[in-house]
Amino acid sequence: MRTGRPRLPSQHPFSPHDTVLRAAARHVDRRRFLTVAAAAAALAFTTNRPARGASAAPEIDAARIPDDPFTLGIASGDPLPDSVVLWTRLAPAPFEPDGGLGDQRVAVRWEVAVDEYFAIVVKQGTALAHAEYGHSVHVDVEGLLSGTVYYYRFRAGTWISPTGRTRTAPGQGLDASALRLAAVACQAYHDGYYTAYRHLAEDDVDLVLHLGDYLYEYPVNAAGGERRYTAGAQLPDVFNHETTTLADYRLRYSLYKSDPDLRAAHAAHPFVVTWDDHETENNYAGGVPESDVPPEQFLARRAAAYRAYWENQPLRSGQQPQGPDMRLYRRLQWGTLAQFDILDTRQYRSDQAYGDKPHAPGPESDDPARTLTGAEQERWLIDGWRASTALWNVMPQQVCFSQRKFDLTEPSRVSMDAWDGYRASRDRIVTGARSAGIANWLVLTGDVHVGYAFDIKDDFDDPASRTLGTEFTCTSIASGKDGTAKPPNWNTYMTANPHLKFYDGRRGYVRLELGRQAARADFKTVSAVTTPGAALTTAGSFVTEAGAPGLQPV
Repeated sequence: MRTGRPRLPSQHPFSPHDTVLRAAARHVDRRRFLTVAAAAAALAFTTNRPARGASAAPEIDAARIPDDPFTLGIASGDPLPDSVVLWTRLAPAPFEPDGGLGDQRVAVRWEVAVDEYFAIVVKQGTALAHAEYGHSVHVDVEGLLSGTVYYYRFRAGTWISPTGRTRTAPGQGLDASALRLAAVACQAYHDGYYTAYRHLAEDDVDLVLHLGDYLYEYPVNAAGGERRYTAGAQLPDVFNHETTTLADYRLRYSLYKSDPDLRAAHAAHPFVVTWDDHETENNYAGGVPESDVPPEQFLARRAAAYRAYWENQPLRSGQQPQGPDMRLYRRLQWGTLAQFDILDTRQYRSDQAYGDKPHAPGPESDDPARTLTGAEQERWLIDGWRASTALWNVMPQQVCFSQRKFDLTEPSRVSMDAWDGYRASRDRIVTGARSAGIANWLVLTGDVHVGYAFDIKDDFDDPASRTLGTEFTCTSIASGKDGTAKPPNWNTYMTANPHLKFYDGRRGYVRLELGRQAARADFKTVSAVTTPGAALTTAGSFVTEAGAPGLQPV
């Protein structure tokens, strides 16, 4: 077990079966192993469809639902050339554990049209919202035209959801000329308003990549933390404790999705999502929790968190969890323009070295057996690069990939939670990229609540070494509160890391446009999130040319 692992500082605002055994084996490390008892406990969450007898569960007459059941909005995601996933979750009483629908199932109609008025409906059907899935609905709409914008909505009785806008990917092998996307991460509800999402909802992008920390497990007080809700608008006490159970995680998603700016961004654009740590617990590593709890207790918590994550995101059935396991890494294509290899750097990683405190690299962190991705995902990634015919190979993932020294002295401390704490694992990825001949490699990162732009170097300690690719971190939507353009460590970081070309500490997102000749990144920021309504500005812009990796300021 971990000892001496620091928790989140108290000054942070609080606020609104073989599968399991294989999973246990994957997460064995020198500090902790998962027992058969732990695996058995997690089997309680392996239900992958409504429980036995659910087909006979009572079906409520949707016409009798007295209040709007679409309080949590709608979403679409993971576009393919001929299909896209549509999502909603019914909750007429979103801050109640059952969403106000008890154990009853509800028939939900869905429609897809080529126009926002639904004059020409091209696909429609009915899905059942089961209590076993938190009354969520996932519809994989197939038979769509490639490279096409569609509009969608849901109906439950007389209630009609907001209208969503989505799109399919270009056809396989099609030389798409451009792709506009946004990268977002880290949206601690209690740290402020989602102003950046309101701007993103109005931005003209084709796709949004969410890189993790969609929610935070920490308590949210009645005032909503930095949102400072006053009497009459305060949150119920149900959020004022840390999430540990399935009911807790479901309610926390209800709180986050109650935000109108987040709902607007989901309705405006298809999302491609992956998680980081806070969707489960801060800085967990595989089967190793941050806190000192029995392994079977953490596995049960992880199973609950993974299940709630799937229930609340626009994901296909292939991502449904099996107990404490969930295959989230996956690959998407955008014609021949881009390949997206979406990683999961939490579920399979070795425990952080040196107590997960900033530390200079050493024998413990540089052990060649250590991994951030797990061996299977690592092989999948490199094999996918070797087979790729895309111009741009984009790697959306969670934690800083490039070297990030914290000090001007040597040896410098680095993060044990990021790829710097798993240098052998990073070296294997870099070697794989070189051997696959990846010419235009883009890494998209969340986690750190600041915007960075890095050149990925063949040797990070030699600024003159070859540049292999580019990394952009997308700052946070709200986590860290308002932030500042130049944090106190700005000069140190920029000096200690010559491959770091940009550093800004405000909230926002990265807007990336991929073309046949170059990729352009714009760091979009807002001045404040502790008060709503801040304007959007561009803090910095860079291009990297196809075939000539390296960042050039615009």
